[in-house]
Order: sequence, then C-alpha cells, then structure tokens
Amino acid sequence: MSAIKYFAAGAALAIFCSLGVVRPAAAQSSSTASKKQRSLDIAAARADRKAIVGANMNLTAEQAKAFWPLYDAYEARMDKLDDRHAAEVKAYAEHYQTLTADDASRKLDEVIAIKQARLDVQKDFVPKFRAAVSSINTTRFFQIDNKLSAMIQCDIAQIVPLARPGSKTASE
Repeated sequence: MSAIKYFAAGAALAIFCSLGVVRPAAAQSSSTASKKQRSLDIAAARADRKAIVGANMNLTAEQAKAFWPLYDAYEARMDKLDDRHAAEVKAYAEHYQTLTADDASRKLDEVIAIKQARLDVQKDFVPKFRAAVSSINTTRFFQIDNKLSAMIQCDIAQIVPLARPGSKTASE
C-alpha cells in the first residue's frame, strides 16, 4: 500500500491549500481563480483516494458493480465531514494565537463531534457494504479507509500548532 503514502501527502496538501493555511509565496492569482484551483486540488485528491481504494480492493466485476455506488454514497457523506473538519481547522489556524478558554472548549467539542459523526457514518455503512461485497471485503475497505484517514490526520497534526493561551487568557 505504498500508494497510500503518496495519496496522503497529496491529500493533506490539497486540504491545507484549500483552507488557506498553506499559501503560495507569490499569490498573484485572483480570488476566483484560487478558489477554482483549490476545488480542482480537492477533486484530484478525492479521485486519487478512489483510485487507491480500487487498486487495493481486488473486487470481481460483480462485486465492483455493487461496491462503487455504495462507495460513492459513503464518500459523499464523508466529504461533507471532511469539509466541516477543514472549516474547523481553518478557523483554528486563524485564531490559535488568541485562543480563549471558550474557544478551546468549542474547538474540542467540534473535533469530537466530527469524529463521532465519522464513526456514525461508518457504522451506518458497514451493514450495507457487508450485504454488497462480503465481510472480508468490507473489513478490507474500512482498513484502507482508516489508513488513508490516519495518514492524512498525521499530516494535519504536523502542520497545525498546539493550542496555547491567547493574549486574552494569558493570566489563566
């Protein structure tokens, strides 16, 4: 699964470029062009993720016919959560230097809510995947999905600074 490492790095970069956390040194393009490029980067990362899943699932033609529409529905739900997470990371990155205790509580609550929502989607789709492609292939898919997610989260964790008291809470 060395292709997963390639994807994870690209996906993390695409996510952070889309957040505005990582900006090009010479940002001379218009806002509309930048948004279009970010959308293309995210679409490419999501297509790469699908290609990696496909390359590692070893599905028969019959299994693939049942798997891919379900995968697309699963990813559509997960993409919404990824967008929510990206917005949370962007908001944190913009304010981490002035973080208040209330901000920190809200951030942690949102992170936990997003993790729970991801787990809820997975729990919702496990029986659907099992019915479509068997328990072994379902387990394999979720192993691949979890590895990709873990690698992306690791990349994000390396970029996002740790919380610290802001100027408003330095006395706390």
